[in-house]
Amino acid sequence: MPLILTEITIYPIKSLGGISLQNAIVEERGLQHDRRWVLADEHNRFITQRENEQMALIDVNLESVGLRVSHRLKTIAPLIVPFSPQTTENKEITIWDDTVNAIRVSDEVDAWFTKVLGMKCHLFYQPDESIRLTDPRYSITKEEHTSFSDGYPILIIGQASLDNLNERLEEKIAMKRFRPNLVFSGGKAHEEDNWKYFKVGEAKLVGVKPCARCVMTTINPETALKGKEPLRTLSQYRNFGSKILFGQNLLVVETGKISIGHVIEL
Repeated sequence: MPLILTEITIYPIKSLGGISLQNAIVEERGLQHDRRWVLADEHNRFITQRENEQMALIDVNLESVGLRVSHRLKTIAPLIVPFSPQTTENKEITIWDDTVNAIRVSDEVDAWFTKVLGMKCHLFYQPDESIRLTDPRYSITKEEHTSFSDGYPILIIGQASLDNLNERLEEKIAMKRFRPNLVFSGGKAHEEDNWKYFKVGEAKLVGVKPCARCVMTTINPETALKGKEPLRTLSQYRNFGSKILFGQNLLVVETGKISIGHVIEL
């Protein structure tokens, strides 16, 4: 059975809603627009659903002039986040053990997110000249870099892996719990764990490290409510060295266009 690319998703603003695409451009740091924006607190430290579950309820859409953000439940007017920041204010944003140079977008955008999330925060954009190198222990050329992702440019998961999990759960969950960029059909559950070099469309990618999962997977992206699954079930059969693994992190070898329906060539 061939391996077919079935889903492409980008998450322009880290930890907010994703955008499903039919086609995408693979750039050196990941899919175009993917996690190029991040919300940060007053200490310039990144914010995710781990700190504020309400972020799960903010939807993001691509418009011609920028990103359209809206809250799924609150009666607040949507906002356009321009592709180009409206300030020249540069800050070093802390994300995990890294610091990333970024530009604050605008006062208007900050005010909108502060009101919606109920906490003082600022939105920052990572410009092209801001380079955040990936972990050298899992690097190929030592020059691979990424955006405001947790650590790697692209995440891929096989549909068979989710199907295998759902067979063990009392209530099935959707793939969006795991926030992958790419989903494929065909193959066996978790075979992506062992993938190395492969091609899809014009892009060439390489698997370097299975993805360790955190408490964010227990937040329902439709309701922002937190539970114990799927980590409780995954811990029973996907626990490796005290880390729960699900999905494969990828580095970019060659850039190019990819589309749903493309065959993945290992």
